[in-house]
Amino acid sequence: MKIYTKTGDTGTTALFGGTRVPKHHIRIDSYGTVDELNSYLGLIRDQNINANYKNSLIAIQENLFTVGAVLATDPKKAILKNGKQRLNINTITENNIGYLENQIDVMNETLPAMTHFVLPGGHQAVSLCHIARCVCRRAERLASALNDFEPIEANTLIYLNRLSDYLFVLARKLSYDLKAKEIKWIPEKK
Repeated sequence: MKIYTKTGDTGTTALFGGTRVPKHHIRIDSYGTVDELNSYLGLIRDQNINANYKNSLIAIQENLFTVGAVLATDPKKAILKNGKQRLNINTITENNIGYLENQIDVMNETLPAMTHFVLPGGHQAVSLCHIARCVCRRAERLASALNDFEPIEANTLIYLNRLSDYLFVLARKLSYDLKAKEIKWIPEKK
């Protein structure tokens, strides 16, 4: 597979299905942000953390490729007139969402109750989780905006929403496991 095709030299790119759109199209921005998020998850996985978290992150990264493929598909070209799927692309399932929810519940079992917001930081792995959470929220906002113009599968939006929750809880769990100080945000009284 050749890396450079020169077809994007004029500022357009092709969606799955062949439709060409500007590189600044919201669909491109959406899946590009998911790709950015996936890269941050790789950075978290590269930290000295529990192997179970690393394995969960690999499963999530694989699902993010599915999210990216869904977002990169021209909806007009995804389904044939007879109703069959033209492109062989997986979608996010309720099981994928349930996996995140289960992981959140398991991590929460050992964490102290959350009484305040917490300041990002305390350990590099924790900070990377918070950065990934913010990128995930941006991906969710972009996918939601795209959904206003061209509807996308509901599970894609649900997955991104749940993933940001997962990343927040993972940050807290890593703070706990790594004995990093979790600083609560307590607003000053006026």
